[in-house]
Amino acid sequence: MTDFNTTIDAAEVEKFQRMAEEWWDPQGKFKPLHMLNPCRLDYITTQIAEEFDRDRDARAPFAGLDILDIGCGGGLLSEPMARLGANVIGADAAARNIPVARLHAEQAGLDIDYRNTTAEALAAQGLQFDAILNMEVIEHVADPASYLAACHDLLKPGGIMLCSTINRNPKSFAMAIIGAEYVMRWLPKGTHDWQKFITPDELFELIKGAGLTPVDRKGFVFDPIRWSWSISARDLSVNYVTASLKPGN
Repeated sequence: MTDFNTTIDAAEVEKFQRMAEEWWDPQGKFKPLHMLNPCRLDYITTQIAEEFDRDRDARAPFAGLDILDIGCGGGLLSEPMARLGANVIGADAAARNIPVARLHAEQAGLDIDYRNTTAEALAAQGLQFDAILNMEVIEHVADPASYLAACHDLLKPGGIMLCSTINRNPKSFAMAIIGAEYVMRWLPKGTHDWQKFITPDELFELIKGAGLTPVDRKGFVFDPIRWSWSISARDLSVNYVTASLKPGN
């Protein structure tokens, strides 16, 4: 097991602390994630189902699978995973997110283990999972390489990690920062730091450096005419997602 120092960026955590109460407001500060969530879930469930030979149309297709939602926020991804039958731990470094997530899960009748903790702390406990949802987190940590090393240790051999982030180029600056934060005001100003964005090639190298094998990457593309998101095999210019496996089984 790797001995990790925390990769938490305190300033990044504080940003999400201030927004914690708005996680489940589809018109609030997390409106972009509510809009993106169906697209994210389509990719996530497809990859997990293929990796573990599960039928997504079954009543509880992910029954018996242990899933970690790291950077879980209010539980926008944890809850669908629990509904699909998985054993879910939702972890977040922002303490104020946890009671919000717990309350919402309780009201929905879902049994989810939410914890105010970090990937490094969970790895130090020796916990391992079949799948890790690592969505829109890596651009907020202080040391992406060390953070992904912790994620490696948290995966069982043969496990899968889904990791999404934002590309770093002029288009992503225009859309993810100028557009989302200043023009549309979907997010508070300063939510993202363009210099922390990671290109797909850089992320693949980081993933491989952590001992995982990248197997797929797709773009999440926003259509301002249809006002909806879709998955693209070619357009990774702004938001994108990757799938990677831990060698083994």
